[in-house]
Amino acid sequence: MAEPALQPAGRPPRTPAGRAWRRFRRNRPASLGAVALVSLVALVALLPWLPLPEPDAMTELQFAAPRAGHWFGTDLLGRDLLARVLHGTRVSLLVGCVGAAVSLVIGVCWGLIAGYAGGRLDNLMMRVVDVLYALPSIIFVIVLMTALNGLLARWQNAGMDGDLAGTLQLTGMFAGLGAVSWLTMARIVRGQVLSLRRRPFVEASRVLGAGHAHVIFRHILPNVLGVVLVYLALTVPSVVLYESFLSYLGLGIQPPQASLGSLIAEGASQINPIRVYWWLLVFPAGTLVTTLLCLNFVADGLRDALDPKEA
Repeated sequence: MAEPALQPAGRPPRTPAGRAWRRFRRNRPASLGAVALVSLVALVALLPWLPLPEPDAMTELQFAAPRAGHWFGTDLLGRDLLARVLHGTRVSLLVGCVGAAVSLVIGVCWGLIAGYAGGRLDNLMMRVVDVLYALPSIIFVIVLMTALNGLLARWQNAGMDGDLAGTLQLTGMFAGLGAVSWLTMARIVRGQVLSLRRRPFVEASRVLGAGHAHVIFRHILPNVLGVVLVYLALTVPSVVLYESFLSYLGLGIQPPQASLGSLIAEGASQINPIRVYWWLLVFPAGTLVTTLLCLNFVADGLRDALDPKEA
């Protein structure tokens, strides 16, 4: 009788998480994207301790080209563009992550309930999703932000503090972007739950007397986490792009705050036939493109790494 193959000495058996991490590390674009994202997040997190001027500090150096001391140049009011790009990146990433988190909570809960309950409740919940899918999502967000900005402007005229108005405006953006990003998440989670709820291990748990909450959180939810994480990673860049588009239209982050979209809009407004201040457009747009590429590379890497069909 043949002896069973033994693991090499000193090497523990590979777990699914270990195999996924190994596949992710072998994906060169995903690894480089993850390193770039971690570096960018660390940079914007350390902004208060970096030797940079305040993003709103005005100087006499209007439209100064990139030079030592102002590596990205300055804008119309002499503000350091590097500081403004880093602060704008922080705001855009914050909006992307919080909006994706809102999408995650709503989409996962909706999909779990619809898929596990089945029957009429499932049909009703998914018809709601179909109706919301039929609405142009970007138009919905534009209408929502226009109404919110008008309401906040009226309140500010009535004496509301500017910082409070900015916080409410940012919160409204979180809610609006999250409210249009959860639909696909709900469909994906529902499809996974429908395929899992009749599996033998789920039926066995029910036969042994497990309640619905135990079945959902102990058996079903852990088996859909891989798909949820992949789609969550894909949702972050889409929310960042939504926010940048709204800020470009003047409906997103309002002055004196800045995001990458508002900085791109400011740079585009300074392009004229007489002189092109290229750095006002190139650096914010380049930062946005690089961030979105890294996020998409990481999402693709997670999709391949968590694919159960991969060896």
